Amino acid sequence: MTTLVLNAGDVPLATWRALYFGARPMLDPACRPAVERAAETVAAIVAKGDPVYGINTGFGKLASVRIPDADLARLQRNIVISHAAGVGEPLPAAVVRLVLALKLASLAQGASGVRWAVIERLSTCLDADLLPLIPAQGSVGASGDLAPLSHLAAALMLGVGEASLKGETMPASEALLRAGLKPLDLGAKEGLALLNGTQVSTGLALAGLFEAEQVFQAALVTGALATDAARGSDGPFDPRIHAVRRHHGQIAVADALRHLMAGSPIRASHLVGDERVQDPYCVRCQPQVMGACLDLLRQAATTLGVEANAVSDNPLVFPDEGDVISGGNFHAEPVAFAADMIALALCEIGSITERRIAMLVDPALSGLPAFLTPQPGLNSGFMIPQVTAAALVSENKQKAHPASVDSIPTSANQEDHVSMATHGARRLLPMAENVVQVVAIELLAAAQGCDFHAPLASSPALERVRDAVREVVPTLIEDRFFAPDIASAAGLVRSGRLNLATGLALPGVALPGLG
Repeated sequence: MTTLVLNAGDVPLATWRALYFGARPMLDPACRPAVERAAETVAAIVAKGDPVYGINTGFGKLASVRIPDADLARLQRNIVISHAAGVGEPLPAAVVRLVLALKLASLAQGASGVRWAVIERLSTCLDADLLPLIPAQGSVGASGDLAPLSHLAAALMLGVGEASLKGETMPASEALLRAGLKPLDLGAKEGLALLNGTQVSTGLALAGLFEAEQVFQAALVTGALATDAARGSDGPFDPRIHAVRRHHGQIAVADALRHLMAGSPIRASHLVGDERVQDPYCVRCQPQVMGACLDLLRQAATTLGVEANAVSDNPLVFPDEGDVISGGNFHAEPVAFAADMIALALCEIGSITERRIAMLVDPALSGLPAFLTPQPGLNSGFMIPQVTAAALVSENKQKAHPASVDSIPTSANQEDHVSMATHGARRLLPMAENVVQVVAIELLAAAQGCDFHAPLASSPALERVRDAVREVVPTLIEDRFFAPDIASAAGLVRSGRLNLATGLALPGVALPGLG
């Protein structure tokens, strides 16, 4: 397993992606002096006795209540266990690892006031693959992801709740015991620092971004293959068209499609004598639609790259001046907007992909046998896979409504405007998986369509893709149980093998920091 160093506050987006897909993080120990200075600042405030929010006061609407020094440890424990009120299914382990690494990198910047012991605990749990079970529901994306992060703190610091150790679920107290750890008494400010922040919404949004990046690139491949299957023109991908429109994503997508289709004998056979003047929009407008999706994903990547390196708890400690300042960095509006952009892009990637599937099964549009079967009528061929794709696209349309435009007051109106970033980010993985299935169906349909053009072949790059498909799914001659074929094709899409099969490097369609 690859180990990557986290330089707190300056972690590249590619590192977060590697952590999501299984790399192990190691915190740069150079951050320790900054962490200890901030902890000393908090200790000095406690010793002085002046009321400072988050250190010796209540929280939220109870911020005006002064807490005696003798009760400060109890205060921090109380806030953690009282806020651990999440519900629903646990977040995926890959997301939880990312959340834990994000929280570690945030606290390690020395603006949160936690002791080095808290940093060590988070690092040790990551090393031991000891992960809290975090219910997916219960955050509105402001004042931090309070409920889900409280479950993190309760399990790893206090041994309360549930956790998994190397994939085995058990009571958190038992997980700590097996890992050789004891519950940690939290000091002033530490409970609040652990449960305040945007790490859950950011982790979910990053996971959605990384999955969207992969399925976006796969959809370019299947779109090119479907264009060849329909004997479509590559004229709409001419660089001169896109240069005068000027959108960077559009230019990059057109370039990728040209490279994918370069040298196709199927395309060459129809350069002379094809009476069709224009292709349907789902073929002709791929650069415009997919390019716009790419631009959205790039903007979301930039925002999330910044947020992943942010300090987003409250209040914040500034040791140079000895100040502790209460603000609103916990408000996840940037994450909410980024998640909405990713959702819109995923929705449109699936939508235009489904339209190409519909085109291929329609003989009036594609010139291919009805439903891509040699004996239509006796066989239904790709009739119902197209229906499945339509159902998934419709589901994504329902999910794509912007979450960021919603708000609901909480905490007795003290927290009167919230981001709903966690809602917006949590839908992204299911949406991405829906698009994976739609792209998988297009992959099968496009490969089947090209089979009808034999002995003509597609381009060298796309023929390598067809070879990869035919290794796991044979040509459909007669109707058979279809679900396993879709599952096999989805495996190619989900794993990234489809993109690798082209043998092409397409850096223009990568996201910033991930190319």
